[in-house]
Amino acid sequence: MAKYFDVHPDNPQPRAIGQVVEILRNDGLIVYPTDSCFALGCRVGNKAGIDRIRDIRRLGDDHHFTLVCSDFAQLGQLVTISNSLFRVIKAATPGSYTFILPATKEVPRRLLHPKKKTVGVRIPDHVVTQAILAELGEPLLSSTLLLPGEEDPLTQGWEIKDRLDHAVDAVVDAGDCSVVPTTVVDFSLPEPQILREGAGDPSRFQ
Repeated sequence: MAKYFDVHPDNPQPRAIGQVVEILRNDGLIVYPTDSCFALGCRVGNKAGIDRIRDIRRLGDDHHFTLVCSDFAQLGQLVTISNSLFRVIKAATPGSYTFILPATKEVPRRLLHPKKKTVGVRIPDHVVTQAILAELGEPLLSSTLLLPGEEDPLTQGWEIKDRLDHAVDAVVDAGDCSVVPTTVVDFSLPEPQILREGAGDPSRFQ
């Protein structure tokens, strides 16, 4: 049965955040709010957690997981960014964007796109997410909480708790989330490619 944490959206309770992070450190799988949708999250090194995300979402091997980072310094350890691209991405973070970039050796091979050796990264503009990341001290492996056969992500914490009670270890609820996922931009190609138009304005990359 999943633990349920009702946290304040602007001033999340430190004790609750500490308990959520303890679950993550014990290789748990959580549902947490972001500046776009609710997401599934676990530690990067949690292989069983990754398999659980794949099972919940019925994902194939070619799915791009996202590494959610607290800041640009953390993001820069995970992906290779040219000087010109640095300015473009820096100007768009934090925000509702996921960037596909060539991964560094810091990223486990099983998280990479099998052919491109790329990974998705983002820096969310959400108080609760940032509180979790700050307490955890490392990136969070993440995937949008979109269940198989459904067009829109779940938006309400209580419904997520009800439907995924035995599939996840914790649900963090800070109020309803959007149904609009991040805008995904692939920077691994010669020209930026918008793979998905979502919450972030894609025009700045076109």
